[in-house]
Amino acid sequence: MTPLALFKCLSDETRARAALLVVQEGELCVCELVCALDDSQPKVSRHLAQLRACGLLLDRRQGQWVYYKLNPDLAPWVHDVLMTTLEANSEWLEQDRARLGQMGDRPVRAAACC
Repeated sequence: MTPLALFKCLSDETRARAALLVVQEGELCVCELVCALDDSQPKVSRHLAQLRACGLLLDRRQGQWVYYKLNPDLAPWVHDVLMTTLEANSEWLEQDRARLGQMGDRPVRAAACC
């Protein structure tokens, strides 16, 4: 991934917030991201598809649910940029993290989501 590709991929606020939440949590289900981002499922799914298409995130299916995680094959500098951004801007995601923390019935990774 080139710097241009990374920054283009993260140039939308919804994509940037989703990516950083995934980095922070390790893995999130679409339903968790919908709750955290306080947005519609189609919009969140569209942005997640773009993050997957650019190679930043990987998805996996568990039954009917889709989970997203950071692509482990990314160059170390990409991880560094994301971690630095996350650590230096924690207040930017404060409301997203609060909504995620208040989400009832968060999925259990070995069980069905929502």
